[in-house]
Amino acid sequence: MSAGDIEAVFAVQAEAYAQGFIESREVIGARLAAAPQTAWVAEADGRVGAYLVAYPSVRGRLSALGARFYPSTEADSLYIHDLAVQQRLAGQGVGPALVRHAWAQAVQLGLTHSSLVSVQSSVAFWKRLGYCSQAPGEGDQDALRTYPGPAYYMLARLVVAP
Repeated sequence: MSAGDIEAVFAVQAEAYAQGFIESREVIGARLAAAPQTAWVAEADGRVGAYLVAYPSVRGRLSALGARFYPSTEADSLYIHDLAVQQRLAGQGVGPALVRHAWAQAVQLGLTHSSLVSVQSSVAFWKRLGYCSQAPGEGDQDALRTYPGPAYYMLARLVVAP
């Protein structure tokens, strides 16, 4: 992802998420600036159609909706804050491909886990990718409550090939 993708990323987000989940262009830009090595887009027909933004974090810690990213210098987990795919690319495996790409990068960074907050009835999707519901870290319950509707903190162990 680059700064030139922010408008397209905002459009993908606006299509994929309910109104209460939409985060501003400024927040997207600040996240990209904070963790550019863990932000990706997927293009089809020369246009951005999906994206994933994440950052190195610590298991149990999560970001509130609309909050900036603060990558941890003691990270053990890649926190996936946002994965969105436009309807025109739905069912083509783009989302799982972005997640697998993020995992590969996480392993290269020495991270052993990936975590996220599941919203909008996406728990089954994340479970198919190996995530399990967990209790967030102490003090992170308030961040979890910033998400509209049911929201679940989930964690997956990354398999490091020998």
